This record gives sequence, C-alpha cells and structure tokens, in this order.
Amino acid sequence: MFKQLALPATLLAALSGMTGAAHGDEGQWQPHQLPQLKAELKRIGIRIPAEQLADLSKKPMSAMVSLGGCSASFVSPDGLVVTNHHCAYGAIQRNSSAEKNYIVNGFLARTRAEELPGGPSTLVYVTDKVENVTDRVLKGLDNVGGKARHEQIESRVKALVAECETDKSYRCAVPAFHRGLEYYRIRQMMIRDVRLVYAPADMIGNYGGDIDNYEWPRHTGDYSFLRAYVGKDGRPADPSPDNVPYKSKDFLVLSAEGLKAGDPILVAGYPGRTSRYKLPSEIRFARDTSYPAAVAEFQADLDTIAAATKGSKNDEVRYASVVKSINNRMKKTQGLLDGFARKDIAAIKDVQDAEFRAWYKTSSTRSQPNVSAAMLAELDAAIAADMALEQQTFAWNVATNSDLFKSARSLYRLALERKKPDAQRESGFQDRDLAMIKARLTRLEQSYVGGVDQARFTAGLQRYAKLPAAFHPQGLDALLPKAADVPALYQRSRLGDTATRLALLDADAATLERSDDPFIRLAVQLNDFALALEERSKESEGNLEKVIPQYMSAVIAWKKSQGKPVYPDANSTLRVTFGTVDAYSPKDGISKGPFTTVEGIVEKHTGKDPFDAPAKLLEAIKAKRYGQFKDPVLGTVPVDFLSSADTTGGNSGSAIVNSRGDLVGLNFDSTYESITKDWYFDTAITRAIHLDIRYMLWVMKEVDHADNLLQEMTIRYPKK
Repeated sequence: MFKQLALPATLLAALSGMTGAAHGDEGQWQPHQLPQLKAELKRIGIRIPAEQLADLSKKPMSAMVSLGGCSASFVSPDGLVVTNHHCAYGAIQRNSSAEKNYIVNGFLARTRAEELPGGPSTLVYVTDKVENVTDRVLKGLDNVGGKARHEQIESRVKALVAECETDKSYRCAVPAFHRGLEYYRIRQMMIRDVRLVYAPADMIGNYGGDIDNYEWPRHTGDYSFLRAYVGKDGRPADPSPDNVPYKSKDFLVLSAEGLKAGDPILVAGYPGRTSRYKLPSEIRFARDTSYPAAVAEFQADLDTIAAATKGSKNDEVRYASVVKSINNRMKKTQGLLDGFARKDIAAIKDVQDAEFRAWYKTSSTRSQPNVSAAMLAELDAAIAADMALEQQTFAWNVATNSDLFKSARSLYRLALERKKPDAQRESGFQDRDLAMIKARLTRLEQSYVGGVDQARFTAGLQRYAKLPAAFHPQGLDALLPKAADVPALYQRSRLGDTATRLALLDADAATLERSDDPFIRLAVQLNDFALALEERSKESEGNLEKVIPQYMSAVIAWKKSQGKPVYPDANSTLRVTFGTVDAYSPKDGISKGPFTTVEGIVEKHTGKDPFDAPAKLLEAIKAKRYGQFKDPVLGTVPVDFLSSADTTGGNSGSAIVNSRGDLVGLNFDSTYESITKDWYFDTAITRAIHLDIRYMLWVMKEVDHADNLLQEMTIRYPKK
C-alpha cells in the first residue's frame, strides 16, 4: 500500500564484445530503439510498455535527469532529486570546512530554508527532445577528410545548436553515434540553481572508501539528495533566494517491497564512454601504452597532493573531491589493465576483425573493385596516426598540471576567440559557454591551495622530462618553465584570487598580452604551440570521422541478417539497459551472491577509516530495528545488490526500477572483474553494483531521522 501519493540493422559479435548470440543484458540502448526490443523486455519480465519507455514525455523516462557526469531522478513533485553520494561530493565538499565538515558528519536540511547552494557546477539537465540530424551534419562530405571535414562538421553542429538554443532555458548538443555514422540533436532544460538537501555521513555514503571501490561484496550507502530550483515563472534562473522548487511533471515512486534473485530490473541514465567497437590495434595501444602511462600519472599526482596537504585539515578538505575523482579513475584504469591480463580481448577481436575483413573484401569487390583494400588501409593509417598524437597530448597534459595555468589558458583563449563572430569561435568559447567558464573559475575558490598547485605543477614538469622521447611534442621543451623556476611564478601571480580571475573574463587579448602576471605570460607564450597541437588533432579527427563511419556501416551490413537493432557506444546521452538480479563466479570455486546486508557492515567495522561505521548506525543494527525494510528471505535489511545490467561511468546515480517502474535502487559501481566491459561485455562475469533503496530508506528513518524527506516522497511499502 502507499504511504503517500503526494540503426536499422544488427551488430553482434563484431567489435561489440559478444562471442555468440545476443543477450538481453548487453546493450546501452537509445530510448527510441526499445520498441524493437519488446521480446527481450518481455523475456526478462519488464511490464512497462516499450512504447512508453521510448517516450521522453512519459514516466519513467520523464523523471530521469543528468547531472553532467552523473545520473539522477526526480522523486517528488517539488524538484527533489536522488543520486549517488559521490555524485554530490563536490557540493558537499564546497560547503564543508574543518570546523563544519559535512563530508565526515553528513548534512540534512530539515526545511527548505536550510538547503545549501550546490555551487556553479552543480546542474540538473532534463532531456525533453531527441532528433536525428545526420543528413544535416554529413551531407556532401563523403569525399572530404582531415581538418576540412572536421571543421565543416563543427560548423554545422554549432549552427544546429544555435538553432535549438533560441530559447535560453535549454542547452543543446549534437553528439555522434556509431563513431560518426549518425548524429542526434538533444535538447535539455538546464536548471542552474541546485541545492544540497541531504547527504549521509561519509562512513555511510562512502563506507569502505577506495579499498572497497569496484569490489564485491559492498556495504556502501551511496546516495544523496539535491533539489532543483527555478524562477517564479517556472523557467531556469540564476541562483536566488526568490527561486522556487522546480515542479517536476513526473517523479518516481520508491518501492520498499524489494527484489529477489532473478527479478528483472531496468536502468536509465547517462553512461559516459565505452569502446566496444574499437579495433585490435586500438586495444593493444590502450593495454600496452596509454593505460599504463595513465595509471602511473594518476598515482604520482595523488602522491604529490598527499604530501602537499599533509598536516592541514583545511587543505585536505579542499582537495577531497579532486583526490576522490583521481582515485576512482586510477582504480578503473588499473582494473582495465588487470582485465586485459585476465582475458586476451585483443586476440578475441583479432578473430572477429579477420572474419569481418574477409567478408568485406569479398562483398565489396563484387560491386566496387579495390574499394575494400583502400578503405581498410585508410582506416589503419588514420588510427595509427591518432595513437601517435595521443601520446603527445598526454605529455602536454602532464607538463601543464596546474589549475592556475589552466585558468590563464582559458582566459587568454577566450579573449582570442572573442575577436571572431560568435558562430566562428571554437566550441567551448562561444557566448553560450561564458557561464560555464565563469563557473570553473569560481569553483577553484573551494578546491585550490597555492602550495598544493605549485607542488603539482613542479612534479608534473619533472615527470614530463622523464617521459620517452616519442611522447615529447616537437618544440615544447624549450617553451616550458624549469621546475626550479615554478615557485617564483606562484609568488608573483595574483590569479589565485577569485576576484582577480573573474575580473579578467572581460579583458581583451591585447590587455592580457601586456600583463605582468607570470601565468598569463606563460599562457601567451605557449598559445601558438597549443593551437598547433589542436590543429593536428583536428586533422586526425577529420580523417577518423571520414573513414570510421564507412567502417561501421560495413560492419552493420555484415550482421544485418541477425535481426536485432544495434546499440551505439555510450556517449553521455540518455540510455536504457536491462537485466536481472544475479550472482556471479569471478573465478573457479568462488560464487558471490547478489545481496549484502547490514550485518556485513558490522563484520567489516574496524573503528578506523575507511571501515569506521557511525555509532548510531551500529546501534540500530544491533537492536535489529529493521521495521518495514526487513527482507523476508534475508531476515535483515539489504544494503547493496548485483545485476547483469550493462552500465559504465556516468551511470552513477542511475535509477534502477522494477518491472512496473518503481525506484528500487541506485547504480553506483561495477565489480572489479567487470571493468573491461567498456571494451568487451562478458556475460558470465559482468555485474553492476546497486544501492538497495531499502537501505537508503532505513538509514533515513532509523539513523538520520530524515522524516521531512520521507514524508515528501511517495513510498510503496510491503503489504502486511
């Protein structure tokens, strides 16, 4: 009972990572594709009509939102949004200090007036329109490659975006799908007054910390609440005390009825990036070159930050979100390397690639002699050139690891771009981007310490000097400062002051070129080199944009007879995946069940970080105050559960709904063995990790007494 009611073809084994027939669990589907998957949805037990799932104006899809890097959903008519704790971590950190540490102690606003500003980078995006604009982007470009092609595509995309954003309430984008074979224009309402409502203590929301990250079993209460605010006219507005909660047309009902092994679930969110259609050469480059270099760089940067913040609680708080982000990326990248070592994905793709090339050569030469050899040779050459350029771009990023330098670069580049008509400026520096640039410059105030940034810049220059010669872009070494000269740059610079940074937003290029600030001068000095590197990137991108769509079209044609729709790689757009609650066996002789319980929190508790559970949580478990959240089979409160759904980074915070569309969980991670799913989906061991909504509700009721929020939401309790 209620507590309160307040592409037209198939791509299977080739490069998608599957080794046999299609499985319903694999696939990050565009909503409009779901009517083609009725049989799969019915097979696992989803009762929501596929046509309803495809309609962004109808529930449940109308309740799904993006946070620009994470996913979330509306759970009340007053703009209340639920997402992961780690997705709101930046907002929690920005409102914290050593004296008022909401990271450690948690935060709960018992009234709307107590809600805290999320900060300029905390945004809510509501997708309301998706349209295929492939012809408008690609028409007439069949034989154009290189920089010319890239710039033509960019120009057309910018025109499509400008046409869409005549109503300033919306933010529009035109991302590529199937590696440039298709383009869709996506319109989103961008709500920019978003406030922190509730976050549990870190030892609930991040229990197990980096030790448990990507591990199973997990006991993490990874949730938090935000609220979206708009102007009194119902339209997005800048943060203001006069704003009112956004009236979300639809919102999800929360179900405390629970799940059991084998039950169907559906996940809706904004997965970031996957690489399932990469070629064997690209896999080997990632495995042997780019990923090992990235892991080493992440670890070195973390070590530098740890040494520079040691002994200062305030500095640790300021860099907490930065450290968390780097740690997460490092563990994921290391997990990919371990996955590549465990299973030779490149060898699997070699077999698939050889089969495809043999088919393509025979198929294409029947109608167009020499086409097959020319396209495949062009493809291999474009990929090789791009990989070589990636090494040098990596080196540039290592050498310029400074927030002050990045701020100076943004300011000078903005001034240069302002000399052009808005439509001709580079993406990221148009008038539509000014608010985002200002937000980045402002956000630095809560996550910058001069001594720490200096240490990171110095260490980055030292690491750059030790990189292999092939990584060093020609001409860069002579332009960079020496590590020994870095302290003087920080002593003389005024960019560490927020007001100074913001005042330079309106400065023209000539003014900045006369500046005596050492970081502005360094940005001017390195600008020609940075632009040349960017031009090389455009040439490489244009060559890829010409040949890879041809390749993808051929691969799709190869598998056309299989009769299932093709899902594109993830690209931060709204996707739907589905599966079942499912255990797995990571290795021979080991089986891991799909649920964890609150008793596991007690078993892991050591009293020391990261296994230092709050006393009031332990007391509630000891007293067995489980109430309506007790699972009838487990005999206790479940914490987290596994499913076979297809997820990746960006799916954090995604709503997990049951067969009728009620919210039963939040996605927040995957098992360590699953990390290589970004490249290869292994049905046997790929599992996503979700927060069980019953644990969230139980903590809210028994531990944090968030009664105001429990009353605001609609909760479906088990029948007595």
